[in-house]
Amino acid sequence: MKIKPMLGDWEIPRIAAISTVERRAFVELTVPGRVGSLYQDLNTAPTGIVIEGSLYGDEARDDFLQQLRGKFRAGEPVTFVADILTATEVQYVVIEALRIQESGASPDQTEYRCLLRESPPPPPPPDPFGGLDTSLLDQAAGLAETVTGAIDAIDALSNLPNFGNPAAPLSGAVAVVAASTAGLDGIAGDLNALFD
Repeated sequence: MKIKPMLGDWEIPRIAAISTVERRAFVELTVPGRVGSLYQDLNTAPTGIVIEGSLYGDEARDDFLQQLRGKFRAGEPVTFVADILTATEVQYVVIEALRIQESGASPDQTEYRCLLRESPPPPPPPDPFGGLDTSLLDQAAGLAETVTGAIDAIDALSNLPNFGNPAAPLSGAVAVVAASTAGLDGIAGDLNALFD
């Protein structure tokens, strides 16, 4: 093997055998009155990968079980690379089954068998608008912002102080000025007579 089999960032130790199972899914459709059946191709089923190996010693076994069981319990897709996957599109896998076996005939040896199953990333979520022209939504949002701005402007005007009739306080001042200047008409007439 040129590429060390890696499950996520963990190198799988002491592999004795690795194999893949790839198959297509078909549905058999029987046709009344016809000899034989038709088959509908449902595309490929997820690829299965079987890894078998053995470990020697308690420390190697404990480290292996901690790493692999942690990934198994998480149940989340992890990356997987190996030479046997050349020319396939397998990128992510989940650990579907895990078998650990110890025997009294070989007390320091632990055998393992791990079944990985291809787990492609989920498709993107569907478009809730189904291809509708969303420019109308942008226009509606712009109209809503305009209406909100107008309502805020009207609200700001209601907070202005009440000036009332500005002429009422000035009418008393105008009367005082008129009384003070009432005698000026006679003086202006006398001045005009002097200069004529």
